Amino acid sequence: MIKIAITKGRIEKQVCKMLQEAGLDMDPIINKDRELLIETSDGISMIFAKSNDVLTFLEHGIVDVGFVGKDTLDDSDFNDYYEMLDLDIGKCYFAVAAYPEYKTKEFTRRKRIASKYTKVAKDYFSAKQEDVEIIKLEGSVELGPVVGLSDAIVDIVETGSTLKANGLEIIEKISDVSTRMIVNKVSLKFKKDEVFQLIDILKGE
Repeated sequence: MIKIAITKGRIEKQVCKMLQEAGLDMDPIINKDRELLIETSDGISMIFAKSNDVLTFLEHGIVDVGFVGKDTLDDSDFNDYYEMLDLDIGKCYFAVAAYPEYKTKEFTRRKRIASKYTKVAKDYFSAKQEDVEIIKLEGSVELGPVVGLSDAIVDIVETGSTLKANGLEIIEKISDVSTRMIVNKVSLKFKKDEVFQLIDILKGE
């Protein structure tokens, strides 16, 4: 039995579709109601959780494998895992966005940057050796510049339509984001065959 934690929602649907197309029995999962833990006839035990909780379950050895977005990994301090596979789904990217005048404006104070992903924002500006004020927003981060709370934002961009609708534009791309398969280090030692079998299935091999 290999134990998996998977991010609820789009990642759950996309990964389960991949596994089903590879011939695994995903019917109990696809047709689940409100169950949070399901076992399949193929020896998979799967729990469904929010992205940050996937990392928590992996960290504490509750599961062997996690499926989570690279955005969650990049914004977390937890790094005691192996990143085994980029599934090449759920593709988007981190970017700095602001009003167009941000590019030419001369600041006489620290820039204020709003983001849900405060670690990503801090790491990015630290790498540029810029001392900025990071403001955490949990909701529509585009509101930062719109209401004058921040000069720019760091956020995930998929289509860019929300930015455009609010008069914002991409200033600089930071990094690509997609769904990743990560593995508990102890699990890789003791369930190596099962883990690599799952990788081969997802790769279509």
